[in-house]
Amino acid sequence: MKKPLLPALKSKNYQLFFAGQGISLIGTWMTQLATIWLVYDLTNSPLMLGIVGFSSQIPSFFLAPFGGVFVDHFSRYRTLISTQVLAMIQSLTLAVLALTGVIQVWHIIALSLFQGFINALDAPARQAFVPELVERREDLANAIAINSTMINGARLIGPAIGGLLIASVGAAYCFLIDGLSYIAVIAALLAMKVKPWKHSVTNGNPLQRVKEGFIYAFSFPPIRAILLLSALVSLMGLQNTILVPVIAEQVLKGGAETLGFLMAASGVGALTGGIYLATRQTILGIGKLIAIAPAILGIGLIAFSLSRFLPLSLFTMLFVGLGTILQIAASNTFLQTIVEDDKRGRLMSLYTMSFLGMIPIGNLLGGFLASRIGATNTLIIDGIVCILGSIIFSRELPALRKIMLPIYEQRGIVISKRA
Repeated sequence: MKKPLLPALKSKNYQLFFAGQGISLIGTWMTQLATIWLVYDLTNSPLMLGIVGFSSQIPSFFLAPFGGVFVDHFSRYRTLISTQVLAMIQSLTLAVLALTGVIQVWHIIALSLFQGFINALDAPARQAFVPELVERREDLANAIAINSTMINGARLIGPAIGGLLIASVGAAYCFLIDGLSYIAVIAALLAMKVKPWKHSVTNGNPLQRVKEGFIYAFSFPPIRAILLLSALVSLMGLQNTILVPVIAEQVLKGGAETLGFLMAASGVGALTGGIYLATRQTILGIGKLIAIAPAILGIGLIAFSLSRFLPLSLFTMLFVGLGTILQIAASNTFLQTIVEDDKRGRLMSLYTMSFLGMIPIGNLLGGFLASRIGATNTLIIDGIVCILGSIIFSRELPALRKIMLPIYEQRGIVISKRA
């Protein structure tokens, strides 16, 4: 009997999750675009873009490990309902301030910081909840890949709609639509039939359990290597999210529509990568993808920074999106497949810390460098560092494969020369 192409979608709970998240994520990407455009419009400062980006993500760096302990100990389902309600309040507050015309940069920074606190709990809970949504463990990799495809499908649609909305009626309506879109997520979560949470008795205080998570992750070379590569890519490679508005206005001489199309082009590349990962039938060979992804991203960033022609810029952003999603989703799939269940929340919180947690520092660094040497030169440096990271990881890959071989055998994964 032929295996279905997308087996995870056979699960009713995963179907609900997919539908609710899909709608909400379009709103989230609209808000992200509207926020960076509004900040740049209010201040005309690359550094201020970096500060806003820093404030929205820095709580993930400090609090994600404790969030991981929390979601290993409490119901991930109830945690997600709570974080979605809080995120809805945050977006609607932003909308009211923008619609009434009283919004100032400090409001955006404060609300971005609040969203960062929500994300520090929401991200590890969401990552650890996915295995509860699929009926069979072997469908987990497919569920993670579909999740990434959904995120990047929204990343394609959201900015394109957001750019047109900003240009026609203003950024405030992006915030309003985002706030209302959370209703879809909350409704989908409430419609799920989830098994009662089994409260596990744990020894040690939260700090000790955070320490256990760090020791587990960093004493195992394959996990350590992937977390460090993710941190490097997030620190340097993802600075483009705050520098694209500068390029759109100063280099390409465009407006909100140009910014929306550039973000959408990145989304097309990411969606392509997500679809490829979703249709892969095995985890074997995923190390090669993780190794090559930062190089694709780096080449895309350098080419984007050198382009002065919008169609060429759009083409280069395809590679930025493709490299980004291959790095994020392939690493996530690998970690979720090999992690022990009782440490899933903590490991995914460390992954959140290495991925989301490094972005604010990168945003601050990118904003500072762009204000000193220009956005173009900053992106060239980012691209070179990503390519160097790819080369170093590729050289380590043969040794990491040897370490993984017994685990693949233990998990019943068929081993081939590509493993």
